[in-house]
Amino acid sequence: MEVICLEEEAFYKLIEKVVDRLKDKNPVIQERWLNEEQTKKLLNIRSKTTMQTLRDEGKIRYSQPHRKIILYDRDSIEDYLEQNAKNTF
Repeated sequence: MEVICLEEEAFYKLIEKVVDRLKDKNPVIQERWLNEEQTKKLLNIRSKTTMQTLRDEGKIRYSQPHRKIILYDRDSIEDYLEQNAKNTF
């Protein structure tokens, strides 16, 4: 059995490289359906009333699998944000 000794700085650089390679090979998979808190954070809003308005006006897609559970479609939220984006001068 061989023992390899590394200086602390070299060890952490090696760990960073390994983590970077793992991120490249295994990109983060985003969930398609978001709960209300995740959606409000993504849209940068705090009001439940605003969420209700967006649902009622059909601006974002949602699913209601149970009476008190409402999930929002990530793609429709991103589309909504893109439609309301303003170009710079």
